[in-house]
This record gives sequence, structure tokens and C-alpha cells, in this order.
Amino acid sequence: MPPTRILADESCIPHFPRGVRLHYDAARKRTVLLAPERLLTPDSEALQILRRCDGRTAIGVIVDELAAGYKAERSIVLVDVLSMLQGLFDKKFLINGRDSDGPTQVPWAPDQAEPVAVSGGDERLPVSLLAELTHRCPLQCPYCSNPLDLMRASDELSTDEWMKVIDQAAAMGVLQIHFSGGEPLVRKDLADLVRCASANGLYTNLITSGVLLDSEKLAALAQAGLDHIQISFQGVEENSADRVAGHRGAHAKKLLAAELVRAFAIPLTVNAVVHRQNLHQLPQLIDMAVELGAARLEVAHVQYLGWALKNRAALIPTADQFEEATRIVEAARDRLKGVLVIDYVIPDYYAIRPKKCMGGWGEQFLNVTPSGRVLPCHAAESIAGLLFDSVREHSLSWIWRDSSAFQKFRGTDWMSEPCKSCAFRESDRGGCRCQAFALTGNAASTDPTCALSPRHAEIVAIADIESKADHRHFSYRTFG
Repeated sequence: MPPTRILADESCIPHFPRGVRLHYDAARKRTVLLAPERLLTPDSEALQILRRCDGRTAIGVIVDELAAGYKAERSIVLVDVLSMLQGLFDKKFLINGRDSDGPTQVPWAPDQAEPVAVSGGDERLPVSLLAELTHRCPLQCPYCSNPLDLMRASDELSTDEWMKVIDQAAAMGVLQIHFSGGEPLVRKDLADLVRCASANGLYTNLITSGVLLDSEKLAALAQAGLDHIQISFQGVEENSADRVAGHRGAHAKKLLAAELVRAFAIPLTVNAVVHRQNLHQLPQLIDMAVELGAARLEVAHVQYLGWALKNRAALIPTADQFEEATRIVEAARDRLKGVLVIDYVIPDYYAIRPKKCMGGWGEQFLNVTPSGRVLPCHAAESIAGLLFDSVREHSLSWIWRDSSAFQKFRGTDWMSEPCKSCAFRESDRGGCRCQAFALTGNAASTDPTCALSPRHAEIVAIADIESKADHRHFSYRTFG
């Protein structure tokens, strides 16, 4: 039976599903709600509600307790509680029904102060770490985010080195770790690394192609404490999906992997990377995500860096395709509200305002490469002239705080015009530094996808010309 939207009422008994939890963030002295690629910071009133979402207490009882505690009108409290919980049901952060296993464990620190804002400046702390365990992968996707110069297995960090990185990350305030590659499942120590991260209290997410996933590996990962899995799909039609992946039989293996994830009751996100050659399958991709039991679908247009830049002429969609894709996603969000959360990443070349890349250079995000170099984003090594320090030579906290690469584009002081005086400089940080370098040769220039960039018209023209060309050949991701 297909899932249906949960409608919050007084009889509902809310609790956190697997893969969602409250967590006391000791580094920032606050309680946060952790979920797949999500971090919410509830205020003190919201926390009073969330701490009662234990799988045993009905919403009506929660309202009674809060109204009595705050000496407030029950009808007003009811409206506020239902509104908040409905939003969390729709985002799949809560589910309804008595929890047969008892109340959800809520690891907050009751003797600590309620959440406080972390001050800026030197007090900024990283939130998430992308652990690129390897560049080895059975797939050859022509839009892979790995660099063109792939690292060999002999260059990879050892198990002990990765565990040291994980320990340091947790100590400096990282809350979420994303195990990626290449294909992280080629590492025989993946379950050990997940166990290390879980023991440190980190939210663990596996980003995988799925083609190497089997019951034995999944059981080990589940036992190690894995919170969430993302499986990438190249389409819904087997032959065309396998062609994009450069791997015969890949699509069938991915479908089997998704079924295994559902059998183990691990939360699943379907990652659908879309481009000119598969956008016509978007409605079916959305339906497939529902059929596979995913709580979340990420529809991500290709971002043109690295291998994707090399294959841009074969991948970039037409303006009409992009507009139709946006319409399809918006309609699906309305139709599947409360059933499937759909994240949508647009192609930069059709944007007017650039994205704040990774939440800002050196402000929220760390990327550790297979050999241990630490980057502010996964494509940063494409910027010529920047030197990135390694965890084999420096601590993770020193690299984050003091290394020249992380300080280079942190904040806004580095900006020149038009960014320097732009009203959006704090919200978008001038866009993507890697894209600025790739398209202008200067990483400090305004991201050309911004309408205020003097190079913007040139980017629009490139998109128009290349998207209308009948170029279908791929340069596949390969070593050497």
C-alpha cells in the first residue's frame, strides 16, 4: 500500500523515525535535531514539544502539559503545536504511532543551558565532514565530482588515520559525517569507520552507487550504527542508465540495493543526477523513489566542475528542459507532500543569483580527500595556486582555523566589485570559487552564473549553444 500523508491531530502519537534524533551539541551548547543532510536548531519552546515526542505520548497530552506549564490558553497552544508537528511530519522528521520499542532515546544534556547562538568570527565551527575514502569506483559517471586526476589506492589514508580524523572532527564540533568516494564500499574498513563515527556521536550518512551493497555488508553497517544511506541513480531505463554509469548491470544492482536498504529499515535517499540525456525520465524517477520507499529524493542538476565540465556539451539541458523539470518538481512536491521530501538543485548556468557554495568557504564544511588533504569544498583542488594541507602533517582543527587555503575566501573581505558592495554578499558569498576559477581563470572573481557578473552573458550564451547541439558522447571518468 503506498504511503500517505500524516495529518496531525490530538490523537497522533509522534516519535522520531530511525535516522532522525535530538542531539546535544556540546561544542555550541545547544540541542539540535539531526536528520539526513539536515540540522535544525529548535528554540526552547520547540524543544519542550520535541522532548515529548517519545512514541508514547499523544499530541493532546502534550498540549495539556504545555498549557499547564506555561499557564496558557489550551486552544492557542494546540494551534501552535499542531502547526509545528505537521511541518515535521511533512518533512519526515516525525512519524505517527505508538513506538513498540519504547520512547526514542533523546541524548540531550538537561543540566546544561538551553540553546545559545554561537558568535561569529573565530568561533565559527564546522558542521559536516565529507570523508572521501577512495577514488576507486566501479562506475565511470561522466559528471563525477571527483577531480580529473584520481588518487590510487596506495595514496589512501589508513584505517587508523581515518579514525584519527573522525576523532578530531567530533572534538572540534562536527555533527555529521558523510562517507563517500568514489565508491566507499570498496573499503574493507567502512563498517569500522562508521562504528568509530557513531561512538563519537556523529550522524553517519553513506553516499554510494549501491552496486557493491549486499546483505552481509549492510548488516555490518547497520550494526555499526549507520544512520542513513543515499543511493545514486542515473535514470529509470536500464540501458540508458547503464550507459551513463559506464557499467553494465548497474541499474539492476541499484534497485536490489534499495530493496535491501528497505529490508533493513535504514532510511533511504534516492539521488537522481539529471541532465539533458535523462531529464525526460524525471516523472518516472520521482515515481521510482516512492516505490523504493525513500523518504527523500534529491533531484540534482549536474554542476559543471571537474568531469562534468569536461562533458558539459553532452549534459547541459536546454532552457525549456530546465523550466519543464522545475514545473514537474513543483507539481510533485504538492502531490507528494508528507510522502516524499524532494530537494531540487538547479543548474547554475540558468540561475540569476549564485548559490552560497557549501554554506560559505570555510564556514560550515570540511572535505577530506582519500590522501588526507583538507578542502573547503569537494572541488577546491581545481583552483590553481592554492595549497591544501594534509591531516598527515597537521591537526584538522589547525587546518580549519589557520591554514592559508581556508582563510583565502572566508568571509567577505577578499571580495572585489561587484561583490564587495552587493546587497547579497552575505547571503551568497559571491557564489562558487571553483566555478569562478573554471570559467574566468580567477577564483576571486564573481561567479559568472550571477546576473551581476560581467561574464554572465557569456555563460548564458554557452548554455544556449551547447544545450541545442546534438552532442551525446561522454568522456568517462577513468584513472589515467
